[in-house]
Amino acid sequence: MGAREPVLIEGRWQASHDAGGDFHAFDPTRAAAFGPAFAISGARDVEAALASASAAAAALAACDPERIADFLSAYALGIEHDAAELVALAHAETALPAQPRLAQVELPRTTGQLRQAARAARERSWTQPVIDTDAGLRSHLAPLHKPVLIFGPNNFPFAFNAVAGSDFASAIAARNPVIAKVHPSHPATSRRLAQIAHRALIETGLPAGALQVLYHLDSELGLKLAGDARLGALAFTGSRAAGLALKAAADRAGVPAYLELSSINPVFMLEGALRERGDALAQEFFASCTMGVGQFCTNPGVVVVPRGEAGDRFVAAAAERFAQAPAGTMFSHGVVDHLLAGVAAWREAGARVVGGGAPAQGEGYRVQPVLLSVDAAAFIADPRMRGEAFGPASLIVRVDGLDEAMRVAQALEGNLTGTVYASDGELADWRRLADALRPRVGRLIDGRMPTGVAVSAAMNHGGPFPSTGHPGFTSVGLPAAIRRFAALHCYDHVRDAALPAELRDRNPGGLARCIDGRWITDDIGAQA
Repeated sequence: MGAREPVLIEGRWQASHDAGGDFHAFDPTRAAAFGPAFAISGARDVEAALASASAAAAALAACDPERIADFLSAYALGIEHDAAELVALAHAETALPAQPRLAQVELPRTTGQLRQAARAARERSWTQPVIDTDAGLRSHLAPLHKPVLIFGPNNFPFAFNAVAGSDFASAIAARNPVIAKVHPSHPATSRRLAQIAHRALIETGLPAGALQVLYHLDSELGLKLAGDARLGALAFTGSRAAGLALKAAADRAGVPAYLELSSINPVFMLEGALRERGDALAQEFFASCTMGVGQFCTNPGVVVVPRGEAGDRFVAAAAERFAQAPAGTMFSHGVVDHLLAGVAAWREAGARVVGGGAPAQGEGYRVQPVLLSVDAAAFIADPRMRGEAFGPASLIVRVDGLDEAMRVAQALEGNLTGTVYASDGELADWRRLADALRPRVGRLIDGRMPTGVAVSAAMNHGGPFPSTGHPGFTSVGLPAAIRRFAALHCYDHVRDAALPAELRDRNPGGLARCIDGRWITDDIGAQA
């Protein structure tokens, strides 16, 4: 047996205590293993990670926010310094294009998130202090004093990586240790990110136990870890089945679980918009559906199109693009199988292929984009039609007028996004559809495809179940994302010198605080 890469537990890189085997990254273009061996950790590794992270929780919670900000900024700088190596690793492990996707889009998004988290930590904006001087009560959001367990997904090796993405940045900004269960689709990328993060922890004087990194666990041990009461919270991005199993384990232990699970991101096309620019919209739709080989959680999985000449032209133009599209390489055999199973479920429920879907030739995890179509009545009647087919696949739903489009909207489960394309003369119809979609989507979009997710304080990358586990939280957008990993602490007639800085009479750094019902930046008593 060859040497395995070390795991990061107990504040240092070391050999696994009890690896139950090992695994390698796979090159998606060849469907072949390559690179070094990584440990499949056992119960001793998990216990060591939990104990070390728990031991670091109090010290990290007590850290000056400036030091937290220094770490996040230093980490971002370290990633940028090693950008070429990181991009090469991620490209080899995921087959995502090095240019522009990894180097010019995802990696800058990742460092930008880290710097936004640093700013939120420094400004303490996520703490939302509320002070009632008459009642003698003061409250704010504060660290959990427990570790956050993060499961990273396969489709974003940087921006959602368990050791670098928004969940990680948010948990650290809230001064909680992180146990990162990285995705086995990109272990070498995750190892390099973790090395940079660990170095930045040491250089900025934060507890080394603030970060633990495990590469792989068997499913039973993963559920046991998720259900450990020493955790303060769990964050997961991935399949609905896996996420719900983890949530059930966490619920039994009273551990809050924040999940991103499944979304078909419906797009509604109104006739006026199609008459004005139907061919351009067909291209927008095709480009959105096939971007990144469709491996986005905001992929447009269902497009609702009116019957009639304008709708027919749109469907024909989109179908032609799908039919002519080359095959693309997906992340893994499992992702391909999930896509094919989703498309098969649509077909079994009555949908028919109208473009693409030919068997892909050549080695690797290759698929050709596919477009299917179905009547609205069948879509509404059969829940299989509303299942996610993660990848470059979409389902056209043909409707007779706005009333039937409304019934389609009302049949939908919760989604991350919902889009309506309408002409200026269709504003009343836009509003009716928007009203139907609003309780079913986290982000309502007007006349744009859903695949872009801006890293903005105003962004909601969340939504009603099953898109996420809770409609009140987002995994993208700071400082809102930080608040998932916080506890509400209340102080009753506590003397000023014993209060946290955010709640004292003197305001630290001009923080906006709700004092006696008004959000102001004054010191208490300054306007007396």
